[in-house]
Amino acid sequence: MDPSVIAGLAYEEFVRLVAPGRRALRQHERLRAIRQRASASVGCEVGEAVRFEAKVMVEGLRQIREALGETDEKITDLCVQFPEYEYLLTIPGFGPDISSKVLGALGDPFRFERGTQVLKMAGLDLVADRSGKRSDSVVPVISKNGKTDLRYALYQAAMIASSRDREFIIWFTNRLRGRQREKGIKTRMRVKLSAKLLVIAWTIMKKKERFNPDCLRIE
Repeated sequence: MDPSVIAGLAYEEFVRLVAPGRRALRQHERLRAIRQRASASVGCEVGEAVRFEAKVMVEGLRQIREALGETDEKITDLCVQFPEYEYLLTIPGFGPDISSKVLGALGDPFRFERGTQVLKMAGLDLVADRSGKRSDSVVPVISKNGKTDLRYALYQAAMIASSRDREFIIWFTNRLRGRQREKGIKTRMRVKLSAKLLVIAWTIMKKKERFNPDCLRIE
C-alpha cells in the first residue's frame, strides 16, 4: 500500500487487510508503528508493476504454504503406519515434525546396540577439541559429524521441554545450579539435553512404551 493509503485507514481496517487472523501483542506493536510512520512518510508511489509483483509474491507464498501443508500430511500418513511413532509423540517437546525426523533417522532401533552409536549417528557424540591445547586442557565438544537437521530438531525439542515440562524444567535447573554465570552454559546444557532426548527416543522405540519421568534417568 501507499503510505497515504495506510494513513487514511482506521487501525482496525489496516490490520484486517494486512494481517487477518489472530495476532500476538508484538505483531500489534509492529503494525501500529507502521501506521504511525506512514502518516509522516514521503514513501514511494506504488505503480501497477509493483502491485503485480506483490501479487505474484503473495501467490507464490500461498502455494509454498499449501505444498508444505500437503507434505506434512503425507509425512504423518506414513509415520502412523509405524507403531513407534505414537510413542515418540509422548516425549515432551516432540511434535509430529520432530517425531518424524527421529523416526526416519533411527529406522529400526535394534540396529543400534548402544546409545553411543545413536549419538554418533546424529553427531551428538563427544570428541576432544584440542585446537593446539595440551592434552590436560582439552575441551569435550560434540562431533557434528552426523545429521544436521536431526540435531537442529532435537535442540528445538530440548528448548521446548526445558521451558514447558515440569520434569524437564527441574532437570535443566538442577544442572544450571551454581553455573549460571558460565558463558554459554544454557546452550551447552540444551545440547546435552538434545542428546538425552535422542537416547530416550531410541529406548522408547525399542520398548514400545510411552514416555514417563523415569526416562530422564536414562544415560
